[in-house]
Amino acid sequence: MAIVDVELTTRGQEASSAGQDPAKRAQIMQGARQVFLEKGFDGASMNDIARAAGVSKGTLYVYFEDKERLFVELISTEKREEVFRVVRLDSDDHDVPNVLRAFGTRLCNILTRPYYVQAMRTVFGIINRMPEIGVEFYSTGPQLCTDHLQVYLEAQVKAGVLVIDDCTLAAQQFVELSQSGLLRRVLFGVAETPTDAEITHRVESAIAIFMKAYAPPKS
Repeated sequence: MAIVDVELTTRGQEASSAGQDPAKRAQIMQGARQVFLEKGFDGASMNDIARAAGVSKGTLYVYFEDKERLFVELISTEKREEVFRVVRLDSDDHDVPNVLRAFGTRLCNILTRPYYVQAMRTVFGIINRMPEIGVEFYSTGPQLCTDHLQVYLEAQVKAGVLVIDDCTLAAQQFVELSQSGLLRRVLFGVAETPTDAEITHRVESAIAIFMKAYAPPKS
């Protein structure tokens, strides 16, 4: 009982500065990442996370009210960092195949990475009881990538480089084409993480199909 009282007191004393130490927050999230990878969402406990992060349970609760919120912030933060590298698209670069090549390759590398695959499996396992986590996971990853690609495609249409009626649909199509035959096989455990050669093959095929559909007709 004494331990619980100490922890609750600690929470109250530190509540005013909750989450103010970026280094401590990063330390906690690194510990959480390790635990979620090893035990999955349901198998992980706040005790496990506190132990892995090297902090007291009271300190952990100062930063995160529960395991769900910690998981959401962890995947959101990591996906924002990963997606930032994917979505740096220069609308003034009219070499569409080359831009799509870089975009598709980076996207496939991220989506088929073991940690990301594990995160997707975890989200699928809890989405029925916590649909907001699914929304967060989708909006900070797939949707964000598609939105940025849409903006790039719209710029190319205005420049006369592409002919597209629905850039939202076209962006979604390329995202799906570039990972076709890869992500689902890894997600369901049918295949291991694809090699660079496998990713290159899929992306090049996606580019060929995309350009055939949307390149201006030759005069």
